[in-house]
Amino acid sequence: MAHSAVDVIRTKRDGRPLTADQIDWVIESYTRGEVAEEQMSALAMAILLRGMDATETARWTAAMVSSGRTLDLGGLRRPTVDKHSTGGVGDKITLALTPLVAACGAAVPQLSGRGLGHTGGTLDKLESVPGWRASLSPDEIRSRLDSVGAVVCAATEGLAPADRKLYALRDVTATVESVPLIAGSIMSKKLAEGTQSLVLDVKCGSGAFMTDRTRGRELAEALVSIGIANGVNTSALLTAMSAPLGRAVGNALEVAEAVEVLRGGGPADVVELTLALAGEMLEHAGLPAADPAEVLASGRAYAQWERMIAAQGGDPDAPLPRAAHTHTVAAPESGTLATLDAYAVGVAACRLGAGRTRKEDDVQHAAGVLCMAKPGEHVRWGQPLLELHTDSPDAVPAALEVLEGAFEITDAEMTRESLVLDRVVGSEMTGSSR
Repeated sequence: MAHSAVDVIRTKRDGRPLTADQIDWVIESYTRGEVAEEQMSALAMAILLRGMDATETARWTAAMVSSGRTLDLGGLRRPTVDKHSTGGVGDKITLALTPLVAACGAAVPQLSGRGLGHTGGTLDKLESVPGWRASLSPDEIRSRLDSVGAVVCAATEGLAPADRKLYALRDVTATVESVPLIAGSIMSKKLAEGTQSLVLDVKCGSGAFMTDRTRGRELAEALVSIGIANGVNTSALLTAMSAPLGRAVGNALEVAEAVEVLRGGGPADVVELTLALAGEMLEHAGLPAADPAEVLASGRAYAQWERMIAAQGGDPDAPLPRAAHTHTVAAPESGTLATLDAYAVGVAACRLGAGRTRKEDDVQHAAGVLCMAKPGEHVRWGQPLLELHTDSPDAVPAALEVLEGAFEITDAEMTRESLVLDRVVGSEMTGSSR
Protein backbone atom coordinates (compact mmCIF):
# COMPACT_ATOMS: atom_id res chain seq x y z
CA MET A 1 0.00 0.00 0.00
CA ALA A 2 1.32 3.42 -0.99
CA HIS A 3 1.58 6.03 1.74
CA SER A 4 2.08 9.78 1.79
CA ALA A 5 3.30 12.06 4.56
CA VAL A 6 0.16 14.18 4.28
CA ASP A 7 -2.10 11.15 4.84
CA VAL A 8 -0.07 10.08 7.89
CA ILE A 9 -0.21 13.60 9.35
CA ARG A 10 -3.95 13.82 8.67
CA THR A 11 -4.58 10.48 10.40
CA LYS A 12 -2.96 11.64 13.61
CA ARG A 13 -4.27 15.21 13.32
CA ASP A 14 -7.80 13.78 13.31
CA GLY A 15 -7.10 11.69 16.41
CA ARG A 16 -6.98 8.29 14.75
CA PRO A 17 -4.29 5.69 15.55
CA LEU A 18 -1.48 5.22 13.06
CA THR A 19 -1.24 1.76 11.53
CA ALA A 20 1.92 -0.32 11.77
CA ASP A 21 2.49 0.19 8.02
CA GLN A 22 2.12 3.97 8.35
CA ILE A 23 4.59 4.10 11.22
CA ASP A 24 7.16 1.89 9.50
CA TRP A 25 6.88 3.89 6.30
CA VAL A 26 7.13 7.36 7.84
CA ILE A 27 10.15 6.50 10.04
CA GLU A 28 12.01 4.79 7.20
CA SER A 29 11.20 7.58 4.73
CA TYR A 30 12.17 10.30 7.20
CA THR A 31 15.50 8.60 7.92
CA ARG A 32 16.23 8.48 4.18
CA GLY A 33 15.29 12.15 3.76
CA GLU A 34 12.17 11.46 1.71
CA VAL A 35 9.80 12.95 4.31
CA ALA A 36 10.58 16.64 4.70
CA GLU A 37 11.50 18.21 8.04
CA GLU A 38 8.37 20.38 7.99
CA GLN A 39 6.21 17.30 7.45
CA MET A 40 7.78 15.42 10.35
CA SER A 41 7.42 18.62 12.43
CA ALA A 42 3.68 18.60 11.72
CA LEU A 43 3.42 14.93 12.63
CA ALA A 44 5.35 15.44 15.88
CA MET A 45 2.99 18.28 16.84
CA ALA A 46 -0.02 16.12 16.01
CA ILE A 47 1.39 13.37 18.25
CA LEU A 48 2.00 15.89 21.04
CA LEU A 49 -1.61 17.08 20.86
CA ARG A 50 -3.40 13.81 20.07
CA GLY A 51 -1.13 11.27 21.76
CA MET A 52 -0.37 7.67 20.81
CA ASP A 53 -1.62 4.49 22.43
CA ALA A 54 0.70 1.77 23.73
CA THR A 55 0.55 -0.23 20.51
CA GLU A 56 1.46 2.78 18.36
CA THR A 57 4.27 3.84 20.71
CA ALA A 58 5.80 0.35 20.77
CA ARG A 59 5.70 0.14 16.95
CA TRP A 60 7.11 3.69 16.61
CA THR A 61 10.03 2.69 18.85
CA ALA A 62 10.65 -0.56 16.98
CA ALA A 63 10.71 1.35 13.68
CA MET A 64 13.35 3.72 15.05
CA VAL A 65 15.43 0.75 16.19
CA SER A 66 15.12 -0.74 12.70
CA SER A 67 16.34 2.51 11.13
CA GLY A 68 19.91 1.50 12.01
CA ARG A 69 21.94 -1.39 13.31
CA THR A 70 21.76 -3.08 16.69
CA LEU A 71 24.42 -4.56 18.95
CA ASP A 72 24.57 -8.34 19.03
CA LEU A 73 25.12 -9.40 22.62
CA GLY A 74 24.14 -13.02 22.08
CA GLY A 75 26.51 -15.73 23.29
CA LEU A 76 27.86 -13.87 26.34
CA ARG A 77 28.53 -16.06 29.34
CA ARG A 78 26.50 -13.80 31.61
CA PRO A 79 22.89 -12.59 31.42
CA THR A 80 22.69 -8.97 30.21
CA VAL A 81 20.80 -6.26 32.09
CA ASP A 82 20.97 -2.49 31.77
CA LYS A 83 19.70 0.55 33.67
CA HIS A 84 18.56 3.90 32.32
CA SER A 85 17.90 7.05 34.34
CA THR A 86 15.82 9.92 33.01
CA GLY A 87 18.34 12.26 34.60
CA GLY A 88 18.71 14.24 37.78
CA VAL A 89 21.02 16.44 39.84
CA GLY A 90 23.88 14.53 41.49
CA ASP A 91 22.75 11.30 39.82
CA LYS A 92 25.97 9.31 39.87
CA ILE A 93 24.17 5.99 40.41
CA THR A 94 25.45 4.44 37.16
CA LEU A 95 29.04 4.81 38.38
CA ALA A 96 28.50 2.60 41.43
CA LEU A 97 25.64 0.44 40.13
CA THR A 98 27.34 -0.87 36.98
CA PRO A 99 30.35 -2.49 38.70
CA LEU A 100 28.15 -3.65 41.61
CA VAL A 101 25.73 -5.56 39.37
CA ALA A 102 28.64 -6.97 37.35
CA ALA A 103 30.31 -8.15 40.56
CA CYS A 104 27.06 -10.01 41.31
CA GLY A 105 27.35 -12.00 38.07
CA ALA A 106 25.51 -10.05 35.34
CA ALA A 107 26.86 -8.32 32.24
CA VAL A 108 25.96 -4.62 32.15
CA PRO A 109 26.12 -2.85 28.74
CA GLN A 110 25.70 0.74 29.95
CA LEU A 111 25.60 3.00 26.88
CA SER A 112 25.44 6.51 28.29
CA GLY A 113 25.33 10.14 27.23
CA ARG A 114 26.67 13.58 28.03
CA GLY A 115 25.12 16.30 30.12
CA LEU A 116 23.11 19.19 28.74
CA GLY A 117 21.64 21.88 30.97
CA HIS A 118 21.22 21.31 34.71
CA THR A 119 21.60 17.50 34.69
CA GLY A 120 25.03 15.92 34.35
CA GLY A 121 26.15 13.25 31.91
CA THR A 122 27.76 9.95 32.87
CA LEU A 123 30.41 10.18 30.15
CA ASP A 124 31.48 13.67 31.30
CA LYS A 125 31.85 12.34 34.83
CA LEU A 126 33.98 9.36 33.84
CA GLU A 127 36.18 11.45 31.57
CA SER A 128 37.48 13.14 34.72
CA VAL A 129 39.35 9.86 35.36
CA PRO A 130 42.77 10.24 33.66
CA GLY A 131 43.08 8.15 30.50
CA TRP A 132 39.50 6.82 30.46
CA ARG A 133 37.88 6.77 27.00
CA ALA A 134 34.19 6.75 26.16
CA SER A 135 34.27 5.55 22.54
CA LEU A 136 34.36 1.80 21.98
CA SER A 137 33.63 -0.24 18.87
CA PRO A 138 30.92 -2.93 18.96
CA ASP A 139 33.66 -5.58 19.12
CA GLU A 140 35.32 -3.81 22.05
CA ILE A 141 31.99 -3.59 23.88
CA ARG A 142 31.42 -7.33 23.49
CA SER A 143 34.99 -8.12 24.50
CA ARG A 144 34.82 -6.08 27.70
CA LEU A 145 31.42 -7.47 28.62
CA ASP A 146 32.81 -10.97 28.20
CA SER A 147 36.06 -10.37 30.09
CA VAL A 148 35.12 -7.71 32.66
CA GLY A 149 31.32 -7.94 32.83
CA ALA A 150 30.69 -4.22 32.59
CA VAL A 151 31.13 -1.35 30.17
CA VAL A 152 30.10 2.30 30.31
CA CYS A 153 30.56 3.97 26.94
CA ALA A 154 29.06 6.20 24.27
CA ALA A 155 26.45 4.77 21.91
CA THR A 156 28.07 3.48 18.74
CA GLU A 157 27.43 5.15 15.41
CA GLY A 158 24.45 3.81 13.52
CA LEU A 159 22.25 2.96 16.51
CA ALA A 160 18.72 4.36 15.96
CA PRO A 161 19.64 7.13 13.47
CA ALA A 162 15.95 8.07 13.15
CA ASP A 163 15.96 9.05 16.81
CA ARG A 164 18.99 11.28 16.32
CA LYS A 165 17.21 13.20 13.54
CA LEU A 166 13.88 13.37 15.34
CA TYR A 167 15.42 14.42 18.66
CA ALA A 168 17.04 17.46 17.05
CA LEU A 169 13.77 18.34 15.30
CA ARG A 170 11.67 18.10 18.48
CA ASP A 171 14.08 20.43 20.24
CA VAL A 172 13.29 23.29 17.83
CA THR A 173 9.56 22.62 17.30
CA ALA A 174 8.25 22.67 20.91
CA THR A 175 7.41 18.96 20.82
CA VAL A 176 9.92 17.71 23.42
CA GLU A 177 7.23 17.20 26.08
CA SER A 178 5.29 14.46 24.27
CA VAL A 179 5.41 11.34 26.49
CA PRO A 180 5.21 8.87 23.55
CA LEU A 181 8.05 10.67 21.76
CA ILE A 182 10.16 10.87 24.94
CA ALA A 183 9.57 7.18 25.61
CA GLY A 184 10.32 6.20 22.02
CA SER A 185 13.54 8.20 22.04
CA ILE A 186 14.80 6.61 25.27
CA MET A 187 13.77 3.08 24.41
CA SER A 188 14.94 3.05 20.79
CA LYS A 189 18.52 3.50 21.98
CA LYS A 190 18.15 0.99 24.80
CA LEU A 191 16.55 -1.66 22.58
CA ALA A 192 19.28 -1.15 19.99
CA GLU A 193 21.83 -2.16 22.65
CA GLY A 194 20.54 -5.72 22.53
CA THR A 195 20.18 -6.16 26.29
CA GLN A 196 17.89 -8.93 27.59
CA SER A 197 16.53 -6.92 30.54
CA LEU A 198 16.18 -3.26 31.45
CA VAL A 199 15.44 -1.33 34.64
CA LEU A 200 14.38 2.31 34.37
CA ASP A 201 14.93 4.98 37.00
CA VAL A 202 12.25 7.57 36.24
CA LYS A 203 12.85 10.67 38.32
CA CYS A 204 10.26 13.27 39.29
CA GLY A 205 10.65 16.52 41.19
CA SER A 206 12.17 19.96 40.70
CA GLY A 207 15.51 18.59 39.46
CA ALA A 208 14.00 16.11 37.00
CA PHE A 209 12.69 16.44 33.47
CA MET A 210 9.30 15.28 34.80
CA THR A 211 8.58 17.60 37.72
CA ASP A 212 5.12 16.12 38.38
CA ARG A 213 4.70 12.64 39.89
CA THR A 214 1.63 11.86 37.78
CA ARG A 215 3.50 12.66 34.57
CA GLY A 216 6.49 10.70 35.85
CA ARG A 217 4.36 7.60 36.32
CA GLU A 218 2.82 8.11 32.87
CA LEU A 219 6.32 8.12 31.36
CA ALA A 220 7.36 5.07 33.42
CA GLU A 221 4.33 3.13 32.21
CA ALA A 222 5.03 4.08 28.60
CA LEU A 223 8.68 2.98 28.87
CA VAL A 224 7.84 -0.35 30.49
CA SER A 225 5.09 -1.03 27.96
CA ILE A 226 7.50 -0.42 25.05
CA GLY A 227 10.15 -2.70 26.51
CA ILE A 228 7.77 -5.58 27.12
CA ALA A 229 6.13 -5.18 23.69
CA ASN A 230 9.58 -5.47 22.11
CA GLY A 231 10.57 -8.59 24.03
CA VAL A 232 12.76 -7.01 26.73
CA ASN A 233 12.08 -7.80 30.40
CA THR A 234 11.43 -4.28 31.72
CA SER A 235 10.39 -2.54 34.94
CA ALA A 236 10.74 0.96 36.37
CA LEU A 237 11.25 2.64 39.71
CA LEU A 238 9.76 6.10 40.18
CA THR A 239 12.23 8.02 42.35
CA ALA A 240 12.33 11.43 44.02
CA MET A 241 14.45 14.24 42.59
CA SER A 242 13.49 17.35 44.58
CA ALA A 243 16.86 17.55 46.37
CA PRO A 244 20.26 16.64 44.90
CA LEU A 245 21.16 12.96 45.10
CA GLY A 246 24.06 12.56 47.48
CA ARG A 247 26.27 15.49 48.42
CA ALA A 248 28.32 15.91 45.22
CA VAL A 249 27.10 17.62 42.05
CA GLY A 250 29.70 17.84 39.30
CA ASN A 251 31.89 15.49 37.32
CA ALA A 252 35.01 14.61 39.38
CA LEU A 253 33.14 15.35 42.61
CA GLU A 254 30.53 12.73 41.72
CA VAL A 255 33.16 10.16 40.72
CA ALA A 256 34.81 10.59 44.12
CA GLU A 257 31.46 10.08 45.86
CA ALA A 258 30.67 6.97 43.80
CA VAL A 259 34.06 5.53 44.77
CA GLU A 260 33.16 6.17 48.43
CA VAL A 261 30.02 4.09 47.93
CA LEU A 262 31.98 1.30 46.24
CA ARG A 263 34.35 1.27 49.20
CA GLY A 264 31.46 0.72 51.60
CA GLY A 265 30.68 4.32 52.59
CA GLY A 266 29.01 7.26 50.89
CA PRO A 267 25.74 9.12 51.48
CA ALA A 268 22.76 7.06 52.65
CA ASP A 269 20.48 8.14 49.80
CA VAL A 270 23.00 7.12 47.10
CA VAL A 271 23.50 3.74 48.77
CA GLU A 272 19.73 3.26 49.14
CA LEU A 273 18.97 3.88 45.47
CA THR A 274 22.00 1.91 44.25
CA LEU A 275 20.88 -1.15 46.19
CA ALA A 276 17.23 -0.78 45.15
CA LEU A 277 18.15 -0.66 41.46
CA ALA A 278 20.71 -3.44 41.85
CA GLY A 279 18.09 -5.72 43.39
CA GLU A 280 15.69 -4.98 40.54
CA MET A 281 18.36 -5.64 37.91
CA LEU A 282 19.52 -8.89 39.47
CA GLU A 283 15.94 -10.14 39.67
CA HIS A 284 15.57 -9.52 35.93
CA ALA A 285 18.92 -11.17 35.22
CA GLY A 286 17.86 -14.35 36.99
CA LEU A 287 20.30 -13.77 39.86
CA PRO A 288 17.95 -13.14 42.81
CA ALA A 289 20.19 -15.01 45.25
CA ALA A 290 22.97 -12.43 44.86
CA ASP A 291 23.11 -9.97 47.77
CA PRO A 292 24.25 -6.57 46.45
CA ALA A 293 24.58 -5.14 49.97
CA GLU A 294 27.00 -7.91 50.93
CA VAL A 295 28.95 -7.51 47.67
CA LEU A 296 29.21 -3.75 48.25
CA ALA A 297 30.42 -4.22 51.83
CA SER A 298 32.94 -6.91 50.81
CA GLY A 299 34.92 -4.66 48.46
CA ARG A 300 34.24 -6.85 45.42
CA ALA A 301 32.28 -4.07 43.72
CA TYR A 302 35.22 -1.67 44.12
CA ALA A 303 37.61 -4.25 42.63
CA GLN A 304 35.16 -4.55 39.72
CA TRP A 305 35.24 -0.75 39.31
CA GLU A 306 39.03 -0.82 39.05
CA ARG A 307 38.88 -3.49 36.33
CA MET A 308 36.12 -1.65 34.45
CA ILE A 309 38.02 1.66 34.45
CA ALA A 310 41.34 0.07 33.48
CA ALA A 311 39.69 -1.85 30.62
CA GLN A 312 38.79 1.48 29.02
CA GLY A 313 42.25 3.01 29.43
CA GLY A 314 41.65 4.78 32.74
CA ASP A 315 43.83 4.84 35.84
CA PRO A 316 41.58 4.18 38.86
CA ASP A 317 44.41 5.15 41.23
CA ALA A 318 45.18 8.52 39.62
CA PRO A 319 44.15 11.68 41.50
CA LEU A 320 40.96 13.29 40.23
CA PRO A 321 41.00 16.94 39.10
CA ARG A 322 40.61 19.54 41.86
CA ALA A 323 39.15 23.00 41.35
CA ALA A 324 41.43 26.01 41.55
CA HIS A 325 38.84 28.06 43.44
CA THR A 326 36.19 27.33 46.08
CA HIS A 327 33.50 29.51 47.64
CA THR A 328 31.36 28.67 50.68
CA VAL A 329 27.67 29.48 51.17
CA ALA A 330 26.97 29.61 54.92
CA ALA A 331 23.73 28.96 56.79
CA PRO A 332 22.04 32.30 57.55
CA GLU A 333 20.40 30.88 60.72
CA SER A 334 20.25 27.77 62.89
CA GLY A 335 17.61 25.09 62.52
CA THR A 336 16.75 22.12 60.28
CA LEU A 337 17.43 22.31 56.57
CA ALA A 338 13.92 21.72 55.20
CA THR A 339 14.52 22.00 51.46
CA LEU A 340 17.41 22.22 49.01
CA ASP A 341 16.17 22.75 45.47
CA ALA A 342 17.76 20.28 43.08
CA TYR A 343 17.13 22.40 40.00
CA ALA A 344 18.86 25.47 41.47
CA VAL A 345 21.89 23.43 42.57
CA GLY A 346 22.09 21.81 39.14
CA VAL A 347 21.99 25.16 37.35
CA ALA A 348 24.60 26.56 39.75
CA ALA A 349 26.93 23.63 39.00
CA CYS A 350 26.42 24.21 35.29
CA ARG A 351 27.25 27.91 35.62
CA LEU A 352 30.40 27.03 37.54
CA GLY A 353 31.55 24.98 34.53
CA ALA A 354 30.35 21.45 35.35
CA GLY A 355 27.73 21.42 32.59
CA ARG A 356 27.06 22.81 29.15
CA THR A 357 24.33 24.88 27.56
CA ARG A 358 25.27 23.83 24.00
CA LYS A 359 26.32 20.37 22.87
CA GLU A 360 29.65 21.67 21.60
CA ASP A 361 30.64 23.29 24.94
CA ASP A 362 33.50 21.88 27.02
CA VAL A 363 33.05 21.07 30.70
CA GLN A 364 35.33 21.65 33.68
CA HIS A 365 35.84 18.25 35.28
CA ALA A 366 36.63 19.75 38.69
CA ALA A 367 33.69 22.19 38.81
CA GLY A 368 30.51 21.63 40.79
CA VAL A 369 28.77 21.98 44.14
CA LEU A 370 29.25 20.03 47.36
CA CYS A 371 26.13 19.96 49.56
CA MET A 372 27.60 20.18 53.04
CA ALA A 373 24.13 19.69 54.54
CA LYS A 374 21.12 17.75 53.26
CA PRO A 375 17.40 18.21 53.96
CA GLY A 376 16.49 16.88 57.40
CA GLU A 377 19.89 17.69 58.91
CA HIS A 378 20.43 20.27 61.67
CA VAL A 379 22.57 23.28 60.82
CA ARG A 380 24.03 26.11 62.86
CA TRP A 381 24.33 29.77 61.92
CA GLY A 382 27.50 30.26 59.86
CA GLN A 383 27.92 26.56 59.13
CA PRO A 384 28.84 25.77 55.49
CA LEU A 385 25.74 24.70 53.52
CA LEU A 386 27.21 24.61 50.02
CA GLU A 387 30.76 24.63 48.69
CA LEU A 388 31.16 25.91 45.13
CA HIS A 389 34.06 24.53 43.07
CA THR A 390 35.31 26.09 39.84
CA ASP A 391 38.38 26.96 37.82
CA SER A 392 36.64 30.22 36.83
CA PRO A 393 36.17 32.52 39.87
CA ASP A 394 34.24 34.98 37.68
CA ALA A 395 31.48 32.34 37.41
CA VAL A 396 30.72 32.39 41.14
CA PRO A 397 28.33 35.41 41.17
CA ALA A 398 26.12 33.81 38.51
CA ALA A 399 26.00 30.58 40.53
CA LEU A 400 25.17 32.48 43.74
CA GLU A 401 22.37 34.30 41.91
CA VAL A 402 20.53 31.09 41.07
CA LEU A 403 21.04 29.76 44.61
CA GLU A 404 19.12 32.69 46.12
CA GLY A 405 16.05 31.14 47.76
CA ALA A 406 17.19 27.60 46.89
CA PHE A 407 17.03 26.40 50.50
CA GLU A 408 14.81 26.81 53.54
CA ILE A 409 15.72 26.42 57.22
CA THR A 410 12.98 25.67 59.73
CA ASP A 411 12.51 24.93 63.43
CA ALA A 412 10.47 21.79 62.69
CA GLU A 413 11.87 18.29 62.94
CA MET A 414 12.00 16.31 59.69
CA THR A 415 12.54 12.70 58.70
CA ARG A 416 14.07 11.53 55.44
CA GLU A 417 11.60 9.74 53.19
CA SER A 418 12.44 6.88 50.87
CA LEU A 419 13.71 7.84 47.45
CA VAL A 420 11.68 5.10 45.78
CA LEU A 421 8.15 6.43 45.31
CA ASP A 422 6.64 3.66 43.21
CA ARG A 423 7.39 0.59 41.09
CA VAL A 424 5.97 0.01 37.61
CA VAL A 425 5.84 -3.46 36.06
CA GLY A 426 4.21 -4.88 32.95
CA SER A 427 0.42 -4.74 32.72
CA GLU A 428 -2.27 -3.91 30.19
CA MET A 429 -1.17 -0.31 29.67
CA THR A 430 -3.12 0.57 26.55
CA GLY A 431 -4.29 4.09 27.26
CA SER A 432 -3.30 6.99 25.03
CA SER A 433 -0.46 9.27 26.14
CA ARG A 434 0.42 12.78 25.06
